[in-house]
Amino acid sequence: MTILANILIVFFIAVGVLFIVVAAIGIFRLPDLYTRAHAASKSATLGIMCLLIGVFFHFWLIEGQFNPRILLGILFLFITGPVGGHIMSRSSYIAGVKPWAGTVRDDLQEEIDRMKKEQNIK
Repeated sequence: MTILANILIVFFIAVGVLFIVVAAIGIFRLPDLYTRAHAASKSATLGIMCLLIGVFFHFWLIEGQFNPRILLGILFLFITGPVGGHIMSRSSYIAGVKPWAGTVRDDLQEEIDRMKKEQNIK
């Protein structure tokens, strides 16, 4: 049982480190704020969640201590990480940060224009 627990723990920690490394590479290599924010919010959140799952399994299966606070931390990160990245990207767009020149589509511009029309009507 200990060997299987260790394999499970090492798997989740390794996957978490892999996602964090991918997030770090994305932050340095991607061309603009929006793609960097996507890499940071999605990959880093998934990486930290996998690390916390590995820590949770370590304490539960090896140490024998079930810690629901780690599970609550995982849930909190799952909810707030991507939402925070989305809000920061949207506020940057509204503030006027231009996307990369190679951006193919800008779906948010139509929504911003629609919101401005509604505000002028009222």
